[in-house]
Amino acid sequence: MAPLIALVVGTTLARLAGLAGVAALDGWHPALRVGLALLFLVTGLAHFVGQRRAGLIAMVPPGLPRPDLLVTVTGVLELVGAVGLLIPAIARLAAAGLGLLMLAMFPANVSAARRRLTLAGRPVTPLRQRTVLQLVFVATAFAISFGP
Repeated sequence: MAPLIALVVGTTLARLAGLAGVAALDGWHPALRVGLALLFLVTGLAHFVGQRRAGLIAMVPPGLPRPDLLVTVTGVLELVGAVGLLIPAIARLAAAGLGLLMLAMFPANVSAARRRLTLAGRPVTPLRQRTVLQLVFVATAFAISFGP
């Protein structure tokens, strides 16, 4: 739920800043970029923090090699993508890349839900709910990528 909260709160605060006169955030498109960047800051950092890292490593489907390395690489990509979203000249490319990354990582979420794993001591998000969230996140990334 933290990623969804980050997206909604980040987008809302950025939009309010735009309405208050911050020209760079004047409009929903720039506000969505900030919200999605905050989402990926939250999720990207989780790839490197203690119990969350261990849970993410466990989520990697069993057939894939070097789960620890995969978690590190995807965490770096998420953090680099978050920064890219905040740079107008490359924001569309960053959003498209993050959308594709989310699609590539979704099988890990499916695997984790089917294996009833935990993440930081809590059950992973149930598959139906995770699928809806993933659709929202991917749609947001592609809206930024292909939007105005």
